[in-house]
This record gives sequence, structure tokens and C-alpha cells, in this order.
Amino acid sequence: MRHKVSGRKFDRDSSHRMAMFRNLVTDLLDYEKIVTTEAKAKEIQGLAERTITLGKRNDLAARRKMLAFVYDGKVVEKVFSDIAPRFKERPGGYTRITKLGPRQGDGAIMVQLELVEKSG
Repeated sequence: MRHKVSGRKFDRDSSHRMAMFRNLVTDLLDYEKIVTTEAKAKEIQGLAERTITLGKRNDLAARRKMLAFVYDGKVVEKVFSDIAPRFKERPGGYTRITKLGPRQGDGAIMVQLELVEKSG
């Protein structure tokens, strides 16, 4: 029984799964929009939100923590200089999931995960 066990395994071991999440978050922050499966998007949405919140803190500890998670240093710089200031007044909810329909090959539900535009 899997009562109260959170998170999806995606048929990968933990290091492979974490590497996949880090890759997806890095790509989301770099391109600001990615197309992936619904399950993967739901899993990385919280990680991406947490990363942007770190960027809003804008201190050395937050920068080091983000560098430990995000693969590309240029993406970290982009978060601190461009993305985090956009969401300065927003208390959360930096990403949006939009359903696109089933994938042709296996019928997996595909979604677009994107950063929301600056409101106002």
C-alpha cells in the first residue's frame, strides 16, 4: 500500500529522477516555456516556484543554493537579474500549466509549462 506516499517515481532511480527534474527546471527558467507530460510538469512546478522564490531573496546564500540545483550558471544569473524582479510583488504562482492534448505515439497527456507574464 502507498498510503500518503507523495511524488511520482517515473520508473527511474532517485538520482536519475532528480537529474531529470533539474534539467526540466533549468530549461523552464532558460526558455520560460517547455512542453512536457502532465505528470512531469506537476512534479517540477513546485521546484520551479521554489527556485524563483530563492531568486527573489537575492542574497549570496540563495544564489549558492540555486547554483547547487540549476545546471547552468547563466540561467542562475538570468533568474536573479530578469525573472525574479518581474515577480517581486507577486506572492507565488509564477507558473501556469496549459493542456495540449495527447501525444501521438503513446497517448500521454502533453502540457505546456510556462512562466506567467507580469501582471499589471
